[in-house]
Amino acid sequence: MRPGRAYERWVRLLGFRIQWKRKGGTNKWHVYTFIADRTIRSLKAKIRALTGRTSQQQDLATVLIRLTQIMRGWANYFEHAVVKHVFDGLDAFVWWRLIRNVRTRHRWSRGDVRRRFTAPTRRWRPLAADGIELFRIASVTVSRYRYRAGTIPNPWQPANPA
Repeated sequence: MRPGRAYERWVRLLGFRIQWKRKGGTNKWHVYTFIADRTIRSLKAKIRALTGRTSQQQDLATVLIRLTQIMRGWANYFEHAVVKHVFDGLDAFVWWRLIRNVRTRHRWSRGDVRRRFTAPTRRWRPLAADGIELFRIASVTVSRYRYRAGTIPNPWQPANPA
């Protein structure tokens, strides 16, 4: 019996949601790894704590350093799952939180932010302070399901088989 919609199962493990799902546009079933919703909520809570209204005492460079540390570690851990859309959403979330933080701190209007963070070509410049740029989590290369069975070292195989 072929698995149907009722058979879509998932397991939460180490921040991942592992799910048996039908591939879109085909009739084949595969195992996919996604990021669990609770993990995303936890990351957003950390970002909110760093960029909240009560964090006005920290300078922007310190906030950017801490955000970069958190987001790099998070991206390196989850880069092997189905995460491209999640990374895009988190990138936009962090950017808007920082823009709101800068606007509140300097009492800028939307026009002030636009003048400060756009180039003459009307493209957005990266957010930076004291030479420290905001890490763009959407720029992380996602490498899913790499086949590497032949490259895993085997300690029981002789080094020079004859």
